[in-house]
Parts: sequence; structure tokens; C-alpha cells
Amino acid sequence: MSLSLQRAAAAAVVVVLAAFALVAPVPAKAQDHDAVRQAVERGDIRSLTDILAALHGKLPGDLVGVKIEQKSGHWLYKFRAIDSKGRMFEIYVDAHTAAIERIREK
Repeated sequence: MSLSLQRAAAAAVVVVLAAFALVAPVPAKAQDHDAVRQAVERGDIRSLTDILAALHGKLPGDLVGVKIEQKSGHWLYKFRAIDSKGRMFEIYVDAHTAAIERIREK
């Protein structure tokens, strides 16, 4: 795949994810939808749109998936990205600060 085609595909993924974020955050489970929306409204966590803007240029590849999960009261966005060599990465991002907490290759 050419570099310009890869960039176009990556841009399309970001646009789709951002458009979906305008409708609703992506919950880990359907019943968590209200909890995620309320956390965004309270300012406890940032919307997916804000997180994607903060991460622009910092991810190790093109986004192919996103989830949000809460563990012990701490919200994390979990992204999956694939780099130009076909390696998959999981990127864990603090949903409040947009700080990358860890990146691991799968």
C-alpha cells in the first residue's frame, strides 16, 4: 500500500472515529454508555474527539480500534494501532488527562 493511500486510510479512520465520538463515546459495554456520557458531561473524562486531538501524531501507527473502560474508578481509553510493518499495538490513555500510560506490542 502506498504511503499516500495509507495516510488517506488513516485519515478516514480518524474521521469516522471522531464523527462517532460526536454522537456518543464508545463504551466497553452497552450498559456503560450512560456512565461514560455522564463522566464526559461532568468533566471527569475527556471526549474521544478531545483525546484524538491530543494524541495527534503520537500513536505508533494507524488507529484500527478504540474502547473505553473503567478500572477501580480510573477511566482508560484503549486504542489499537497497526504500524507500517503490520505490527499491532495497544495504547492505554488516561481518559482525564489524555496522557499515554503505556504502549504494548501485541
